[in-house]
Amino acid sequence: MNDTTPAPLEGAEDTQAALPQDFETALAQLEALVAQMENGSLPLDQSLAAYEKGVELTRICQRRLDQAEQQVKVLQENLLQPFAGAAGDEG
Repeated sequence: MNDTTPAPLEGAEDTQAALPQDFETALAQLEALVAQMENGSLPLDQSLAAYEKGVELTRICQRRLDQAEQQVKVLQENLLQPFAGAAGDEG
């Protein structure tokens, strides 16, 4: 086996450690990655590494969306409670 194959696994570990943790950056990187993969110019090894990174970016985005949804639910519960003085003001 003398063929020269790149070693994306070493770079993949470094890449995973450097993944963005904010939604906007993760989504932008995911969109760029998808565009690059759809282009079809990546070799197989790089495509697999890109796919793995895309999965991680998707998880980050989903986690941030879940957190935002929980925050909205908390805000809605606090804001949608009946106002204590509302019943007495009508009469």
